[in-house]
Amino acid sequence: MKLTIRKKNWPLREPFIIARGTYTTSDVIIVELQDGQFVGRGEAAGVDYHGETPDSMLAQVEAVRGKIEAGLTRAELLQLLPIGGARNALDAALWDLEAKRTGRRAWDLAGVGNTREIASAITIGIRSIDGYEQAARGLAHYRWIKIKVSAEDPLACVAAVRRGAPNSRLIVDANQAWDVPTLYSLGPKLAELRVDLLEQPVKVGGDDDLVVGQSPIPVCADEAIDTIDDLPRLKSRYEFVNIKLDKTGGLTAALELARAARAEGMRLMVGCMVTGSVGMAPGMVLAQLCEVVDLDGPLLQAEDWPNPIQYDRTGVMSWPSPALWG
Repeated sequence: MKLTIRKKNWPLREPFIIARGTYTTSDVIIVELQDGQFVGRGEAAGVDYHGETPDSMLAQVEAVRGKIEAGLTRAELLQLLPIGGARNALDAALWDLEAKRTGRRAWDLAGVGNTREIASAITIGIRSIDGYEQAARGLAHYRWIKIKVSAEDPLACVAAVRRGAPNSRLIVDANQAWDVPTLYSLGPKLAELRVDLLEQPVKVGGDDDLVVGQSPIPVCADEAIDTIDDLPRLKSRYEFVNIKLDKTGGLTAALELARAARAEGMRLMVGCMVTGSVGMAPGMVLAQLCEVVDLDGPLLQAEDWPNPIQYDRTGVMSWPSPALWG
């Protein structure tokens, strides 16, 4: 097995502004594992709020290069590296490599099939009130729109999007900018605007007073959930969990988390960090188990991989070609 790893900076279509900061590029690592004629690829952005950077992920992979090139399974990888982007990129490359070796698609290897149509949300970053409405008008044909908001007048922001996109289903993502009283105060008004989901509205560790069923809109854990170990604390507070492969450390662990969360009665969303189509493709495997899908990374970028995933006008994603991944 030969390991190749490099960094890549994808330019974004416009500055991407969320409550946590502003981004102009998506900075990722790309891993390739070559075994004879077969090459498996993975792409990961890591988890910036856990301190991950492309350099830190590259260093993690380089530190275990010998063990990787000696050959290892996905189960062994779970023990070799901690959760995060480095493990995600390697895990994705191993899935891709197995698919190419066996001639079977990753969905079949994972036992989930690919019969469910995958319609991704498209994200509108933080901007002026008029900017929200203008952006929403241009995206009103999407089935799902995700709205990034802060603590500053979020109701007006959502109302502007609803004016611009009267028929789209809405996810509101405050990236921990609110507290629980604010959430409960805004809930009825956001319900009137037909918001379907609130994604991580309150701070991690500041959610002790959250109670399932108290909000008229289901609340989804994002930054609060990384692994199966987080479920016992969250199941009485959040109806949904947003599973991202960079957080779990890859599709292998993400599938385990999804099935464990379902067993606890929780509902599932699959999300993403901003990467190209190679980073999105493993998420499409997980999406077969999820009600809500946010795999719009390539839509936010000005460039993408050759043979990219295609999105139709409503957000429905094409299945990745074998030339891309899986």
